[in-house]
Amino acid sequence: MAGGFKKFRQRFGIAAPKVAVRTHVPWYVRWLLLAVLLAFSVALAAWMYDAGRRFAGFDRSEVQDELTGMRRELDSTRGELERLRAIANAADSKLSIERTAQVQLARQIRTLEQDNARLREDLAIFESMLSADTRSAQALTIQRFKVEPDGLPGEYRYRMLLLTGNRRERGDFQGRLELLVGVQQEGRNAMIVFPDRAAPDAPAFKLSFRNFYRVEGTFRVDPQAKVGTVQVRVFEAGAAQARATQSVTLGS
Repeated sequence: MAGGFKKFRQRFGIAAPKVAVRTHVPWYVRWLLLAVLLAFSVALAAWMYDAGRRFAGFDRSEVQDELTGMRRELDSTRGELERLRAIANAADSKLSIERTAQVQLARQIRTLEQDNARLREDLAIFESMLSADTRSAQALTIQRFKVEPDGLPGEYRYRMLLLTGNRRERGDFQGRLELLVGVQQEGRNAMIVFPDRAAPDAPAFKLSFRNFYRVEGTFRVDPQAKVGTVQVRVFEAGAAQARATQSVTLGS
């Protein structure tokens, strides 16, 4: 009996084990509470981060506004730059046209000046012909023989004025001219004849005139060759001997 009472006291008395009563919480409620707590922690951290930046003098919204303003100003500057470039290109085009016109005008003026000088020389020659003795004026002469480099490498232009004096009784002068060009190339001297002697009747070298005749033409040599002297010979039709000759030395 005593042993049974002792067991009863151990089981339900002061020395009996403590019983804990806990409320059962479903798992989805616990996950929801955890998610709310996590979201609150993230929001709190973001607020603290933003507050710390504002406290340090950095405001994201102000920087964003400043960045937007700078981008807008950059776009405006680009537009102005494109407009100025268009104006500059138009001005360059206009200036180029004006320069081209000036170059052409200067070339025309230079050509007119050369023609004017040529006409003055011709006038002086004709005046001397009128005042010269009739017998001496009947001789064939070469006046103003010039040879100058032309536009292309190895190309040369020649000019001369041929005078025969008074040929009323004898008719027109019929004949041809010939050029002897002395060149130096690779240390050797050579003589080139224009036109080629195999075709002496080339139209560019045939002559037919009454009292005076202005001759102008071109000839070409190897661009590597250096032209030294050029001699012109005028032959009357059927004659083997030249009626008149004259030479010029280039570079002299």
